Amino acid sequence: MPVKRVIDYNVKPRVKMDGTGVDLANVKMSMNPFDEISVEEAIRLKEKGVATEIVAVSIGVAKAQETLRTALAMGADRAILVQTDDEVEPLAVAKILKAIVDEEQPGLVILGKQAIDDDSNQTGQMLAALTGRPQGTFANKLEVAGDAATVTREVDGGLETVKLALPAIITTDLRLNEPRYASLPNIMKAKSKPLANKTPADYGVDTATRLQTLKVSEPPKRSAGIKVADVDELVAKLKNMGVAA
Repeated sequence: MPVKRVIDYNVKPRVKMDGTGVDLANVKMSMNPFDEISVEEAIRLKEKGVATEIVAVSIGVAKAQETLRTALAMGADRAILVQTDDEVEPLAVAKILKAIVDEEQPGLVILGKQAIDDDSNQTGQMLAALTGRPQGTFANKLEVAGDAATVTREVDGGLETVKLALPAIITTDLRLNEPRYASLPNIMKAKSKPLANKTPADYGVDTATRLQTLKVSEPPKRSAGIKVADVDELVAKLKNMGVAA
């Protein structure tokens, strides 16, 4: 169950003055919202007796431990931090997760469909390809029975239901569930739950970047609106703007 540390979704990101990226200094960080949903779904599966152990994994800086402790406080049993200061791209993340899957042999990997910082929406699909496991992406309903998982997926035309043979990879969409808040007693218990520290080298994965960000810029500011007296003036304005013929 991978989880990522990202800028809190309530915070408006600020671009660095030199345009090289997003300013993370003194910014509140939290668990990626889609990953919160995957943690909640894993906990619900365990509560139903479908899952026996929940392992949370995060790849990133040392402070990602805080994100893992949140997952542990919600109900995960143990955690693995693959610590690196590199900006790890989706393919490298998928390769690290593949190595962990080979080691842990989970029956089900549940992860958020995308992270809200880069919106790549690639890791789950790449992990499924690398492991050769079936995938159910954009899940808004998940049922596990026996050796199969039934996933209702959100697609452009509505909903699609697929049945996957386990083990499988699932990525979560927003409407799958409503994540719970971690209680204070569970937050205290999470401090004593196992958290293993690893590095990408432990899994034989090179995290060197293959993509270069050339520039990051703020979206253009909206121009002020214009009041018109009547429909004729509105039509004239639209024609002048080239919107109407």
